[in-house]
This record gives sequence, C-alpha cells and structure tokens, in this order.
Amino acid sequence: MKWIKITLETTTEAVELISSMLSDLGIEGVEIEDKVPLSKEEQERLFIDIPAETEADDGIALVNFYIDESAGLNAILDKVRAELSSMSEYVSIGSGKLTVSETEDKDWINNWKQFFKPFKVYDNIVIKPTWEEYEKSSEDELVVELDPGISFGTGSHETTKLCITGIKKYLKPGMTMLDAGSGSGILSIIAKMLGAGRVIGIDIDAIAASSAVENAGVNNLDTLVPAGPDELSDILCSGNDCLCFMTGNILKDEALIKAIGEGSLDIAAANILAEVIIPLTGIIGYNLKPGGIFITSGIINTAGTQVREALIRNGFDIIEENRMNDWLSFIARKL
Repeated sequence: MKWIKITLETTTEAVELISSMLSDLGIEGVEIEDKVPLSKEEQERLFIDIPAETEADDGIALVNFYIDESAGLNAILDKVRAELSSMSEYVSIGSGKLTVSETEDKDWINNWKQFFKPFKVYDNIVIKPTWEEYEKSSEDELVVELDPGISFGTGSHETTKLCITGIKKYLKPGMTMLDAGSGSGILSIIAKMLGAGRVIGIDIDAIAASSAVENAGVNNLDTLVPAGPDELSDILCSGNDCLCFMTGNILKDEALIKAIGEGSLDIAAANILAEVIIPLTGIIGYNLKPGGIFITSGIINTAGTQVREALIRNGFDIIEENRMNDWLSFIARKL
C-alpha cells in the first residue's frame, strides 16, 4: 500500500499537543524529528550508542504522519489547519508549514513498536508492551500490560506520569473513580489494579474505548461496555464493583453527567488538554463527593493560570501543583 507522508513544521513546545490533536483526527501514529537532547532515562532505554556531539536544540520540530492515499488528503489538511489555528491561540506552533510527499510501501502503522520497551512509570509500577518480555524485580511490583494501538497514551509521557503519581497517592481501595478521556485505558486499569471499586473510563473516540477494553483484558480485568447513559446508570445503581469503558462526551451529554450521578465519585482524573479541562471543572464538581479529589494533567505551562482560575472559580481547593518539564498537574479537592 502507498502512503501519503505529511510533514508539519512546528515547535518542540507544541509537539505533544499536536500529537494528541492528530490522534483525535484518527491519525494512526506520528514520527517526531527534533534536536532536543535525550534524557538520561531515554538513553538507558535505547540499545544504540548516543553520538557524543549533537546539533544545538533550535526549538523546531518536524511532525511526520501518514495517511492512506484513499483517505482524502485535502479534507485532512483542512482539518489540521483549522486545529492548528485554534491551538495557536495558547501555544506557539511555529511556521505550521505542511509538506506532502508519497512514501514507499511500508508498515508505517506498526514500525513504532520496536521503540516501545518496558519502563517504570512509578516506584513500583511498570508499563510493559504486550509484545515484550519482562521479569518482575520484586513481588510488590505492579506490571501493566499495554498495547496503545492508535490511541494516545503509552504512559511514558510526563502528563501521564503526573496523573499516575496522583492516583497512587490519593486512591484508596474501594473508591469510585472517573477517568475522563481514558484513551488506551492506562489510568483506569492502574486504578483498578490498585484496588479501586468502580472505575468509569469515558472517551469521545470509539476506537480508543475499544483499545481500552482490549488492554484491560490483557491484564485479566473484566470490563463492561455500556451502550449509553441509561445502561451506565443501571450498572452503577447495582452497587457492584466494575470497570466500565464507554464512548461519550461528558462536556456535552447531560444525560451522561446525570448517569454518573451527583456526588458519586471519590476521585476523578483527566489527562487531556487544558482547553478541555477548563470547561470540565464546571462539570466534575457535580459528580464528585464533597472532599472528592480531581487530578488534572496534560496542561502546558502557558495554560496553567487559566486552569488554576477555573478550578478555584468552580469550587475547588488546589492542594498540589506538580510539574514535569513544561507540563503541569493540579490536584484539587472539592469544597
């Protein structure tokens, strides 16, 4: 099969946001070219020699992605340009230049797997791709099997690590948790493996929800897949512990918000973009119990002030503000 290669010139600051945006548009994986030096952790995970000298980081990144030649190039380019225009209001996207070329016949969709190796995301939590072997280093080590497929979230990114750290700290056995924007299901799966009672993972992308169900199965976790708000309500009203993944838009579907229930959640996690977290703060407060914990991540540092103000405005007390490189995580308690 011939693939069309599209190269987007942008900034290193915007790379992760653009990767997430492309995933939302159904783009099945990206390649990043930049001059950012590898971290010590990244060097330890590679099986190659690192050149002694590299070019100085100039802040420019090339994001390469591939589409089937029959997928409708112009329509996809129009969508990407529209999303870039919106994104440029809160992050520098650089030139935003798009270059189109044709590639040779290769399995671009699966080539990335050779670079995804087992890694530690927390002191005793290890993410292991399903196709890799791994031997536990201790009895209390929690090994999570994962095949992210085309959904965003292998667990290696700073935003996911920040969320997992928050969940590990505040989740207690038997708690009810919402994972808003569940993607590959990594946060929901870890929460359930840590002893959560009822866990609800919701994503607007049906493919991501399907991937999450498969990943839960690999980790020997049973799942329920509600077809809509009414079915979710029935499941939750049963009072039984469960792990649910479903497709839905919690920002727009009032029936879904009511199905989750007023004051029903002990904890909620949202590892998504700041522009989604800001309106979400006005909704999650309805579903959280008084004193409930809201863990937010995926926030580029330039959007930190807006998210902080939205949390305070919607009745939350910020109890932690954590940072990894350019990314922020706010942990807030409902007043």
